[in-house]
Amino acid sequence: MTSITIHNLEDPLDSLIREKARQQGISLNKVIKQLLAESLGLSKKSNTPENDFADFSGVWSPEDLEEFIRNTEVLSHIDPRDWE
Repeated sequence: MTSITIHNLEDPLDSLIREKARQQGISLNKVIKQLLAESLGLSKKSNTPENDFADFSGVWSPEDLEEFIRNTEVLSHIDPRDWE
């Protein structure tokens, strides 16, 4: 098995890789190998519309949705004075 070194990773990329490793409880080496294998089509990755961006955006619980609706309810009201 061959080893490679990657130089000068941008800070945002480094942070995302480290966070993914921390969330999964695995080493940086393992998470990088997983990401490479998935991106090159060497391993199966679930690409359903429901979770396509879950790693980037997260997932809301029913409570989160209720809070969002409650906090944005005022945005659905139209003030006729705005249209005068």
